[in-house]
Amino acid sequence: MPRFESYILQPAAGMKSKRAGRFLWQLDDQSRRLTEDTRGATPEELGWQLAPGMNTIGMLLAHIAVVEVSWIRRGVHEIDDLGDGVLPIGRPETGMPLPADAAPPPALDGKSLAFFDDLLMRSRDHTRRELAALDDADLDRHFRRQPKPDAEMELSIGWMLYHLVEHEAGHYYQINLLRHAYRLLKA
Repeated sequence: MPRFESYILQPAAGMKSKRAGRFLWQLDDQSRRLTEDTRGATPEELGWQLAPGMNTIGMLLAHIAVVEVSWIRRGVHEIDDLGDGVLPIGRPETGMPLPADAAPPPALDGKSLAFFDDLLMRSRDHTRRELAALDDADLDRHFRRQPKPDAEMELSIGWMLYHLVEHEAGHYYQINLLRHAYRLLKA
């Protein structure tokens, strides 16, 4: 008998909004795949830099966690801050964006996969708590962000959730590419 697999997008449990639950399901699926594909990464691999000024796997994992918390806080509460105690590191410790010709940030040097797994778990737990009470109308709520002094953006919470999915997926690709390069160049 052939193996049966089911691919059905369903809302994550515990969400008031089915739309928010579907975004959370997508984030959880991306994270599951990312977690599977990073097993066995050593601290050396996590901190390895293909060339000066380029991101490491550890930087990308930390960045995914920090961005998720900051965007959720920004969208749901209009607070442009990570908040105390959500994560043990902030944006500066991720090193991103890394200046040209720069080495990886010292704050992540020698960190194990368990450290990064914990960051990602804390971030997702925060997201799950924040999204649980939202209803469908909340996803249509708008907020503003000024990423640069000469630019302002208007976004919806629904778009923000979409962005978190695409953000993690893009960095997941980078991480897989770096793992491949590490195996080729360091073997």
